[in-house]
Amino acid sequence: MIVVISPAKKLDWTERDVAMTTPDFQQNAADLVKTARDLTVSDIKSLMKLSDDLAKLNRDRFAAFEEAPAPDVTRPAAFAFAGDTYQGLEAASLDADELAFAQDHLRILSGLYGVLRPLDAIQPYRLEMGSRLKTQRGKNLYDYWGSDLSNALNAQGAATASDVLVNCASQEYFGAVDRDALKLRVITPQFMEDKNDGKGPRIISFYAKKARGAMARFIVQKRITSVDALLDFDTGGYAHVPELSKPDAPVFLRPYPAC
Repeated sequence: MIVVISPAKKLDWTERDVAMTTPDFQQNAADLVKTARDLTVSDIKSLMKLSDDLAKLNRDRFAAFEEAPAPDVTRPAAFAFAGDTYQGLEAASLDADELAFAQDHLRILSGLYGVLRPLDAIQPYRLEMGSRLKTQRGKNLYDYWGSDLSNALNAQGAATASDVLVNCASQEYFGAVDRDALKLRVITPQFMEDKNDGKGPRIISFYAKKARGAMARFIVQKRITSVDALLDFDTGGYAHVPELSKPDAPVFLRPYPAC
């Protein structure tokens, strides 16, 4: 079983005492940065809907990006991202065996790096998958990555004897995966809250993002290999609800606010 999650805009650049690996699409990232370096601060502001300060910060990040970076300017991807999903993943508390399993079974989709392993060395960046960055391959990053992401996921599925991919990424990021080229069965869990207000269960973004990370952690820690075992997920008070679920879209529900 392979599980995929999205990256995060927020970064945690704390030093980590772990051995890092080189991203498979390091050269693609360098090529994209070369394209991004032609953008003005105003272009970056418009492209990613940023403030002036954030646009300048990311202009500087693109300028400082190295094709073959030294370890001191990089951090392992699963530790460097610090958004809601990563609060659920809690990579820093995984032990060495769990990290080793995650390195084979957890993938992070990235606008800049394509597909990342948890311990892949990344440099600070911000480039959302939905960005309409024009390249020689097309008008946006979906065009740029084409079937590359699916091919990489297929290869890892084959390497780990996995035939299921658990999609815990956002629509923006998983939309970059060419489903026609993907050979793995896709399971997309839904995480819902019940406010008991007569309006029924609903998805609340913050909690759903955190739950996606918690699901990835559950798969890693329990060494989940089957869809049936996936349904035992109960972190944070969630429980599988068969009557709300579909075969490839299991629903997990808990009372709101979370207990």
